[in-house]
Amino acid sequence: METLYNIEQRDAEFQEHEKILSPDFLSVAQIIEMLAEDVDGVQRKLAMFLNFKNLKTCLQEDILLDYYVSGFLWARGMDFSVTQYSKFMTLLDMLLHNLRTLHVSLEDSLKWVGEVMAEIGPSHLQKNEKWNVFDIKQANAIIDYLKISLFQHYKLYEFLFYSAREEIVLGTEQIIEVVKPSGGLFPNPLEEGISFDIYSTFIEPPPILHTEIKRLDQEQGPMESQPEASPSDTDALVGFTIEDVKSVLAQVTDDILISIQVLSLDSVLHYFITG
Repeated sequence: METLYNIEQRDAEFQEHEKILSPDFLSVAQIIEMLAEDVDGVQRKLAMFLNFKNLKTCLQEDILLDYYVSGFLWARGMDFSVTQYSKFMTLLDMLLHNLRTLHVSLEDSLKWVGEVMAEIGPSHLQKNEKWNVFDIKQANAIIDYLKISLFQHYKLYEFLFYSAREEIVLGTEQIIEVVKPSGGLFPNPLEEGISFDIYSTFIEPPPILHTEIKRLDQEQGPMESQPEASPSDTDALVGFTIEDVKSVLAQVTDDILISIQVLSLDSVLHYFITG
């Protein structure tokens, strides 16, 4: 018959065991909900559960989310039960908590993991089998995973939590040629680029017409020295009146008519002589 002392001792051991990896990092409902999601869905769910709202601008949140998502997906590959999921994810969270809050060194973290695995791992079978969460193979796999995930990059996580980071504004300066307003009925094009058809139709200045060139020449004429006229360009009728021109033309006409008459008479005489 079990004595009162044995019952009290067993209850004390059970309560002590329950304190290990508690409270749970994720609830059973949250774990079941994430098990139905793909990789992107797991990432969205964990970001919501962890209340990460600045993933696009906060490097720390992005790294921590990747840490938890990678751990959950690894556990899925191990085909853990819901209870095993809960304890494993709590183990991941406690390791980060010890590092960030308690400044636990790498050596102390390794010792702590060994103690925890001794309590929830196969070494506890001798006391009570139902307290066992992981078997030997699973416990070794968890330790190997922690080596390549957290412990291998422990210095980087220390830098993430302890090092002060100044806000650095990165930028570049470029000089671009702004498109001149078209002044038409259409809005100005975007600065990053437009097609040649639109540019040639609405923006490119119209070509200078012939009348415009003539007007410009007239405006520039008085400012430029005119070249001297050559003798061949001088008008031959300069200095003659209209009457002089008529008299000369009448004389030329008479000379032409007389020559035609003489030519006609010679042609008639030649015809009769030869005939």
